[in-house]
Amino acid sequence: MKTEKIILGIDPGTNILGYGLIVSKNTKIEIIDCGVLSLVKTKDVYMKLRKIYEFVIGVIEKYHPDEMSIESPFFGKNVQSMLKLGRAQGVAIAAALSLEVPVFEYSPKKIKQSVTGNGNASKEQVAGMLGTMYGYDFKNQLLDASDALAVAVCHSSKNFLPGQGTGSKNWSTFISQNPDRIV
Repeated sequence: MKTEKIILGIDPGTNILGYGLIVSKNTKIEIIDCGVLSLVKTKDVYMKLRKIYEFVIGVIEKYHPDEMSIESPFFGKNVQSMLKLGRAQGVAIAAALSLEVPVFEYSPKKIKQSVTGNGNASKEQVAGMLGTMYGYDFKNQLLDASDALAVAVCHSSKNFLPGQGTGSKNWSTFISQNPDRIV
């Protein structure tokens, strides 16, 4: 028996942190909220981490998600950027765990694959696909917000994707077998 579940998705960052909340009812997904925490004007790195922690706590206390999904850092050439991103991710995870919210982590490639069918899709393609699938207009949102929603959708969809217990071997078959998943 499938149940209703609220999922918080986080796209971590020390300058812009994206968040997205969805409710997953059986195999149907509805967007609750999404947005960003902008820390661009905050110069002190430790104050940024504190604000991330407090923000994630606030979102959890407001929406009471059942689970949190977060994008894992990708391996880049800039070690300092990786360190900053890892700190932001760690603080967001610690906030969720402090309120006993289970955390799940997904690679950027896995997230893009789950939403667009292409692990190398651009941020714009991810936002476009989410907008098409769920009738949401990201026109006035930063791409960090749609990225965070994509993390939540990836987590929600993990058991319903082609080749993962659905009986679908490709996206065309999946869509034809799951018309209620597309708005």
